[in-house]
Amino acid sequence: MSAAEPGFGVYVHWPFCAAKCPYCDFNSHVRHDPPDQARFSRALAREIATTADRMPGRTVSSIFLGGGTPSLMEPATVGAILDAIALNWTVAANTEVTLEANPSSVEAERFRGYRLAGVNRVSLGVQALNDADLRFLGRLHDVAEALKAIEIARKTFPRISFDLIYARPGQTPAAWQRELGEALKLAADHLSLYQLTIEDETPFARLYRAGKLKVPDEDTAAELYAVTRETAEGAGLPAYEVSNHARPDAECRHNLVYWRYGEYAGIGPGAHGRLRLPDGRHATETERNPEAWLARVERYGDGLIVDELLNREEQGDEMLLMGLRLAEGIDIARYEKLSGRDLDPEQLADLVAHGMVERTVDGRLRATRAGSFVLDAVVADLAA
Repeated sequence: MSAAEPGFGVYVHWPFCAAKCPYCDFNSHVRHDPPDQARFSRALAREIATTADRMPGRTVSSIFLGGGTPSLMEPATVGAILDAIALNWTVAANTEVTLEANPSSVEAERFRGYRLAGVNRVSLGVQALNDADLRFLGRLHDVAEALKAIEIARKTFPRISFDLIYARPGQTPAAWQRELGEALKLAADHLSLYQLTIEDETPFARLYRAGKLKVPDEDTAAELYAVTRETAEGAGLPAYEVSNHARPDAECRHNLVYWRYGEYAGIGPGAHGRLRLPDGRHATETERNPEAWLARVERYGDGLIVDELLNREEQGDEMLLMGLRLAEGIDIARYEKLSGRDLDPEQLADLVAHGMVERTVDGRLRATRAGSFVLDAVVADLAA
């Protein structure tokens, strides 16, 4: 799928986890009693059908089962969700179907079941390759389980990816380079490498405010980021987005729909969507609480609590925010058509002069390596 035609994606959120990680602010929930998967499956299918009624005739280019921990789903549940998508939209023959999995919930038999259901890409939440840091991050697996999960995934799916978190307390650039080197030997064609951030309303945030959690300072964090970019690129997995690295043609197609400001449906508790409807582009969001979402879907057909028509300025700002994360940047002409305004020539010239952004010969605007270190500020200047 080209940058000019980002495609149509379907995101399905499975909100349940075996345990809540202390750094996580995603919509994830721990339940002592297992959820009724058949009931949730029916509700997800109904919300898919209701959404498709609003936006018929789409061809799905990517499906992403995120969470939470989707690998806690039974293969039959995954199959029912994928069947519901195919029943309501056309699914392209080469559609990417990704499922997120935690190494602690990986079983070879279950993975084979996912593959038979139609999953062709798995993303593993490894997060670290040493046991001490895995315990610190609240993960339920150890390194041995992570390595086993990667091995099973590589044998089962055509494409795999896994995540690591860096800038952990006390982590030096040299130690991170060694750990990343180990990861690159295990990687197939894609790695997601995220800097640890302290998110509000998480246990880590409370520890940080109390002075009980110290993360690397800005200079060390910048050095860790530089090590990340250089080491991954040297191994043949350059950054195609701020935190994502892939061999050519192995980029995550679903996430490219987001970053290229395409259209996607958000299904399940707390899912976000961006829909092109007759009156314009809508931002949607569903009820976050799983049980409350379930009740709304069973009563109304969907769990929507936000369905907002975006004006042109809002669309332009979102396109900048998402698109400048990509190494390819944004199409300036598309941005100006979408937003209804031109980029400020003086502001743009200033950012170019300071080496923060660059214009390409094919009419695109992208952040430079230096600009990617301060991307939020760059976007704010361009959107002003």
